[in-house]
Amino acid sequence: MTQQDPKNAARPSVLFVCSSNAGKSQMAAALMRKEAPGRIDAHSAGTKPGKAVNETSARSLEEVGADMSGERPKPVNPQLLRSVDRVVILGREAQLDPVEGVRIDRWETDEPAERGVEGMERMRLIRDDIAARVRELAQELAPDQ
Repeated sequence: MTQQDPKNAARPSVLFVCSSNAGKSQMAAALMRKEAPGRIDAHSAGTKPGKAVNETSARSLEEVGADMSGERPKPVNPQLLRSVDRVVILGREAQLDPVEGVRIDRWETDEPAERGVEGMERMRLIRDDIAARVRELAQELAPDQ
C-alpha cells in the first residue's frame, strides 16, 4: 500500500482504531470497504497491536461478504492519524490523545461477553453493531450519489 495524504484524495478517509487492531477496528475497516467501495478510504490501527487478526472476527466478516484477509495488526501511524477526515475509536480500551484539527469519535460497541455470549455468536453481534454504525458513517462521509 502506498502512503498518500487522504485529505488530498478525491474521496474521504477514515481511520478505525482499537487497542489490539486484531478485531473491532479491522472489522470496521473491512465493513467500510464493503459498504463504500471506491467512495471512502478505510484504514485501521491499534494502540497496542496484537500479533495476528482474530480468526473469529475474520470468519464473521466472511459470512457477510466482507474481507480482512491479508491484514495484520499495526500501530497507529501519526502521519495517517493527522491526515484522515475522521478517526473512530472502537471500544473503551484504546486511548488517543487529541490531535488539533482531527475529529475523533468513540463508538462504545456492544460487548456480548458481558451478557455471557461467547464465540461466533458474540462476534456476529459485534459485527452487526459495527456494520450499522459503518453504514451511518458512510452516508455521512460520502452520501450515495
